[in-house]
Amino acid sequence: MLSLALAGKPNAGKSTFYKAATMADVDVANYPFTTIDANRGVTYARTRCPCLDRDERCGNCTEGKRYVAVELVDVAGLVPGAHEGRGLGNQFLDQLTNADAVLNVVDASGGTNEEGEPVEVGTYDPLEEVDFVEREMDLWLAGIIDRNWESVERKSRSPDFDIEEALSELLTGFGASEYEVAAALRDLDYPSDPIQWDASEKEALAREIRERTKPIVLVANKADVAPPENLDRMRETGKLTVPATADGELALRKGAEAGVVDYDPGDEDFEIVDDLSEQQRRGLERIREVLTEYGGTGVQQSIDTAVYDLLDHITVYPVQNESKWTDGTGEVLPDAFLLPQGSTPRDLAYAVHSDIGDGYLHAVDAKSNRRISESYELEEGDVIKIVSTAR
Repeated sequence: MLSLALAGKPNAGKSTFYKAATMADVDVANYPFTTIDANRGVTYARTRCPCLDRDERCGNCTEGKRYVAVELVDVAGLVPGAHEGRGLGNQFLDQLTNADAVLNVVDASGGTNEEGEPVEVGTYDPLEEVDFVEREMDLWLAGIIDRNWESVERKSRSPDFDIEEALSELLTGFGASEYEVAAALRDLDYPSDPIQWDASEKEALAREIRERTKPIVLVANKADVAPPENLDRMRETGKLTVPATADGELALRKGAEAGVVDYDPGDEDFEIVDDLSEQQRRGLERIREVLTEYGGTGVQQSIDTAVYDLLDHITVYPVQNESKWTDGTGEVLPDAFLLPQGSTPRDLAYAVHSDIGDGYLHAVDAKSNRRISESYELEEGDVIKIVSTAR
């Protein structure tokens, strides 16, 4: 399962985002370090269900809106000096190790300072937070590299020393593959002898590895009360930026759970379906203004942006019956898998089960009812039958 981590300074709205995205019971409060221990839950990426191309809905989507499970991790907020252990920094950064991407939740309103303490809205520059998480992650990883560099120096004395191999072993715990280490080294100028590496070269390596293994989406939270120029300036950084109101999303999800609004995560609008007080109605209408302006509350859009744009994944649906699009029990489109762009039918087979992959024979495109080659690159929304010796 893909894993997304929520990062940012304290009191930027991470825990509210997490609660809205997972509907888990977590503490949400207006003070720093609301989150002490990491919260881990399941959220969902939203996509178009292929059953919309058939006469009837599959039963595993909501009117053609398919939600695919993704892990979401919310950990303690970062403060300046986190890479040195200040605040709960080391605990936070350690939790990032297994994340595939990071959602950097920024208080776009400028209503909290760098420590996460409330200040007058607009008096703190949220652009200070844009590079802050990246900088702390880079320095933290550079510290890990530096503390373990002696092992690389020892290996360099061997006649068959391979620096790519040595660094891959060092960085495997951070989620870096051999390919990513090799690609990072190609983009760097560095001494061939590890003994000659200095701090700046280790930091440059850390930055390259972090950029390749922990890509970031900026979540411009509290967009409903943020000065418009703050959002414009965040977009102008060139980073993927999604305006959001985690408070608004949480209100809508609670309203839907209570049966007073008709709303699905990621919708661009909602309908009030039960009696509400005038104050509640006014609150919902303010949220509607945000949906109208930004095409949603931004919570679902942030997750989708990370999964489908930043990580470049697709959704594929394995079935046993290519005509009816069902599994062995007759359930239509029971499963949905997120795979990297460029994946093949054999990759899907292994995603379903290692035995299915080992016994892979061929695959059938259920939409066209045609056999496809092993080198076929799967596309978003493909419905695929895997033929395997395993059952």
